[in-house]
Amino acid sequence: MSSHLRLFMSAAVSFAFYFAWTYWANNMVSDDMDLVLRSAIVQGTLSATITLLFTFALEKVVARFGQNCYSLVFVVPILCSVHSKTLQNIAIFRTFNSALDLSAQKAGGTFVPGTVFAPLLPLLVQASIAIIVNVINQTPNLWLTVAPSIFFTGIYGYVYTFTLLKQRDANA
Repeated sequence: MSSHLRLFMSAAVSFAFYFAWTYWANNMVSDDMDLVLRSAIVQGTLSATITLLFTFALEKVVARFGQNCYSLVFVVPILCSVHSKTLQNIAIFRTFNSALDLSAQKAGGTFVPGTVFAPLLPLLVQASIAIIVNVINQTPNLWLTVAPSIFFTGIYGYVYTFTLLKQRDANA
């Protein structure tokens, strides 16, 4: 199955599932059928669109960072080096370096694989958009509407990331 077909099938399944879920979740708390139906259409359309964008972004992030490993030892010195050399910044820099040295000793030089971080940024964007759109729409049962979307998007993100990496390894 091509990646484009898989992408659009995922969006169609996402629309159908979240339309039905949102209709059910909001039908329990509101008698206003227009609002319930509008909320279901909004969440279904949003979920389908986000699935398309999330998968596209995830493919780009995995292609760029998927096989890399990152160590926190290099993050803080880079961030602190761009700030001015005030006494406070120097103290913060020394404190972070001490904490990182201790962490590196405890961790034994272990690294965090890029696959752990790859889905996080697209997931954060998806969750923010889902919450904001449903707040604007005045969805009656906001958290029951968006929580499954965020949860299953996270699972989908990690499964899709590992699938992409497995395909890339098989093709190499």
